[in-house]
Formats: sequence, C-alpha cells, structure tokens
Amino acid sequence: MMLAAAAFIESPVFAWVVLPVLIFLARICDVTLGTVRLIFVSRGFKYLAPMVGFFEVLIWILVIGQIMQNLSNWLCYVAYAGGFATGNYVGMRVAEKLSLGIVLIRIITQRGAHALLDCLRKGDYGVTSVDGEGAVGPVQVIFTIVPRREVSAVVDLVKAYNPKAFYSIEEVGLVEKGVFPARKDLRYIGLERFLRPSRKRK
Repeated sequence: MMLAAAAFIESPVFAWVVLPVLIFLARICDVTLGTVRLIFVSRGFKYLAPMVGFFEVLIWILVIGQIMQNLSNWLCYVAYAGGFATGNYVGMRVAEKLSLGIVLIRIITQRGAHALLDCLRKGDYGVTSVDGEGAVGPVQVIFTIVPRREVSAVVDLVKAYNPKAFYSIEEVGLVEKGVFPARKDLRYIGLERFLRPSRKRK
C-alpha cells in the first residue's frame, strides 16, 4: 500500500492533475481565511482572529512548499493564481454570510414617518428621529443602530413604508447600551460572549 501511494505521488497524473487541484483548493481556503481574519481584526474579535490567522499561514506555507518543489510545473502557478482570485470571491461571500458587526442606518424622508417609526419600535429597534431641512424643504431624519444581520429587514421596512426615502448604512466600531432586537437565530446562542469584540479599558 505504501509503495503504491509513493508511486502515485511520483506519477505524472499526480504532478499535472492532482497537485494543481490541491493547490487551487488550498489557496481558496487560505485566502478565504485571510479575508475572514481581517474582518475579525476590524471588528475587534481578539480571540478568533489569531486562530484563523494560524490556519491561514499554515495552509499558505504548505502550498508554497509544494510549489517550490515543483518549479517546472507551470500548472501549479496557474492553480495558485486561480485559487487566489477565487478565494477573494469566496471570502467576500463568507463575510456576507457571517454578518458580523453593528451598523448605523440613517433614513431621510420628506413625508411623515410615523408609521415607519411605530413599526421599527414594535420590532424592538432603537430609533431616534429629528426634524431637518433638506434641499427642497423640511425632512425627517431617522437613526437606528442594528446588528448587520438585521440590515435587510430594516431596509425592507423602509421600502415598504417610505419607498422614496433616502437611506445610508455606515459601519459602527463600538456601541454601549442602546435598544437592539432580541436574537432569534439559535446559531448565536452561547456564542455571544465568545464572539464579543474586545473593549479598551481606560
């Protein structure tokens, strides 16, 4: 069995087919982990970022080692570059699915927003409303800070009650206190304390 495995590794099929595929898949994994690690660092997840970084670098070293041993195999270079490009796309999709962090949604509407405000408050969203003056007249500005995974739900409410309202979404580094909707996704139960970003103490 060992002799057969060694013979297969030395065969042209492994060098020109299996090895490039493995490099391609491994490169996707390490670039995806790199994207996720940067998100964890920017969100302040001080425990998860180092762990992800460990596996990211470990995979990268293994891939580079195989390329250095097969410098004459041009398919390995193509697989390395293709895996890097694909890993960026996969990493962005994974980041979207993770939906980590807190965002500020700013809504500006020219018409009355009482129905929208009532709906947001009934959904346990913390909202602040102020009157303002826009380019063409008086407006009402609504601020709400929500977990990123709740953005689509809030945007749907805005489009349903005020289809012509202008809104913008901004990243928020740290939030203290406030009103937030209860977590309804069982995937987050028990993970909140572990995933909570680190906070600087004064």
